[in-house]
Amino acid sequence: MKRIAVLGSTGSVGQSALRLIDERRDRLAAVLLSAHSAADSLCAQAARFGPEVVCLSSGADRPPDLPPGVGYESGPEGIVAALEASRPDLVLNAITGAAGLPASEWTLRRGLPLALANKESLVMAGPYLMELSRDTGAAILPVDSEHCAIFQCLHREAPERVRKIYLTGSGGPFRTRPLDQFADITPEQALRHPTWDMGPRITIGSATMMNKAFEVLEAHWLFGLAAEQIEVLIHPQSIVHSMVEFVDGNILAQLGVPDMRVPILYCLTYPERTPFEFAPFDPVRFAQLTFERPDPRRFPSLPLAYETLARGGTAGAVLNAADEVMTARFLAGAVPFPAITDVVAEVVREHRPQTVRDLESVHAADRAARDAAQRLADAQA
Repeated sequence: MKRIAVLGSTGSVGQSALRLIDERRDRLAAVLLSAHSAADSLCAQAARFGPEVVCLSSGADRPPDLPPGVGYESGPEGIVAALEASRPDLVLNAITGAAGLPASEWTLRRGLPLALANKESLVMAGPYLMELSRDTGAAILPVDSEHCAIFQCLHREAPERVRKIYLTGSGGPFRTRPLDQFADITPEQALRHPTWDMGPRITIGSATMMNKAFEVLEAHWLFGLAAEQIEVLIHPQSIVHSMVEFVDGNILAQLGVPDMRVPILYCLTYPERTPFEFAPFDPVRFAQLTFERPDPRRFPSLPLAYETLARGGTAGAVLNAADEVMTARFLAGAVPFPAITDVVAEVVREHRPQTVRDLESVHAADRAARDAAQRLADAQA
C-alpha cells in the first residue's frame, strides 16, 4: 500500500488524483489531504478517504464537519506539520503558487519521491531543490503533462544525447485574437481555456503563456538543459504533449488526449504502469496535428522566460511573485490583461539577482517582488 499525501486536494489536480486513488484502494491510500480555505470540500474528501490528517493552510479553526479521529493542522506551517504527522511514501504537491515551496523542500530533504505539479517550486528555487534531490536521492516526478512527457521520452537516455526538447502549448484562448484587442480582454474570457480544465491561476497563465514560461525554467532545472535546447511550440490540439530531439536526428514524442489523470497516474504508481480505463487516443480522430512558433508580440512572457534564465539566481522567484500579484489584480478587474506581463517584466528587470543558497534568500526576493509589483500596478491604476 503506497501512502500518498495529496496537497491541494480540492483543486483540479488534487481532485483528479483522488479519483484515481479511489479506483485503486487496494494499492493507494490518501493519508494526508490539504487545501487553502475550501473547508467544506476538504471535510467531504476526508469523510470519503479517511486520511490520518488534513490541513487548511488559511489558518482556520478545525471545521466542525471534519470526521472524528482525523488529525488537523492549520496555517502555512501546518502543511509541514501534517507531513511530519502522516509519514507519506510519496507527496503529490498540487498547491498553487509560492505556497507550495516548503512542502517540496520538506519532501526532498527526507528523500521521498515528489510528484510535482507545483511548478513554482522549481521556478523559484530550482538550483537549491535540484541539489537537495541529488544529495538525498529523492526522485522528482513531474506531473505537468509536458514535463511528464519529456521524462518518459528521456527514459534511460544520457543528457549528452539530447539536442533539443520541444514544449508544446495550446496557445490559450487568444491565439488568434487581434493584438489591438488585448486591452479589452476580460477575466471571464481569459478563464475559458480551449482544451484544459484548470484552476484560475494556471488558466490565466495559459492565456498569457506565462505558464509556459515557467515550464521553460522548470525544464532547465529538471533535465539539466541549456536555454538554447528548449523551444516552445504552439500546438492547438494539445495531443502532442512534448517532444525530444536526440543528437542522431531521432525524435520521440509523447501523445495522448488532454486528460491530466494520465500523467498523475504515471507519477502516483511510478515506476510501474497501471491499467487505466478511459477514452484512449484515436489516431484517426486526431489525424491533423499542427504546430507553429509563438509570436513574441502576442506572448511576451516567453522571451521573458529566457531572460530570467540568463539573469539566474533569485530572478525566478521574482518572476513568479510578480506574476502571482498581477494575475490576482487582473482577476479582480484592477488592471488590463497586457499589464500582467508588462509589470512582471519590469519587476524582473529592476531586480538584482542573488545566489539561491537557501529558502530565506528565495523568500526575501519573493517579498521584494510582490512589493514592487503592487507599487507598479498602483501606478497604472
